Amino acid sequence: MLDLAAGLLDAGAVRLSPRSPFTWASGLRSPIYCDNRQLLGFPELRGRIRRALAEAAALADPTLIAGTSTAGIAWAALVADELDLPMAYVRPEPKKHGMGRQVEGPHTDGHRVVLIEDLISTGGSSIKCVEALRHEDAQVVEVLALFSYDLPQAAAAFREAGVDLKVLATFPELAARAREKGILEERDMESLKEWRADTVAWSKRHE
Repeated sequence: MLDLAAGLLDAGAVRLSPRSPFTWASGLRSPIYCDNRQLLGFPELRGRIRRALAEAAALADPTLIAGTSTAGIAWAALVADELDLPMAYVRPEPKKHGMGRQVEGPHTDGHRVVLIEDLISTGGSSIKCVEALRHEDAQVVEVLALFSYDLPQAAAAFREAGVDLKVLATFPELAARAREKGILEERDMESLKEWRADTVAWSKRHE
């Protein structure tokens, strides 16, 4: 059985530093930095993730697999190949030139789509991709992600959008594995809970 939380830590795809926070592109301070692209460099782990994603996606009975641009594209391609299904990918915004497309690949109208994402934070970028697929008359049956910070605002966003979200690993699972491995001390666990409950307030306290 895939233990992606442990795999993320072992591969160095996720780093935790609650006492010396990272700064995200948004300017927010955060105790976690995630780069799931690192996972592509580990063939054995990559294969286990591919199979886990494919098994989860197959339960939704999709007729097309889509990936979010750019980090979800590689995983979507692997899953589509595993399930022998057509594949498309979705840009966060329409192109500014050419045909101005946002959904690239085969026509998605009428398809049952599973959208593959590598990371869920607030859910905003994934929802934009869902809306783009729906605009092209696709039925998005679920968003399937490798990892989620499991933030309350993400859960609310997916509920409001009316789309199911499934993930292979969550932030609380990752924190627990990090504690078991001695990466985190017990006093760090409370700080991580506070961050997940209110990322903005936590960031302000750690400026």
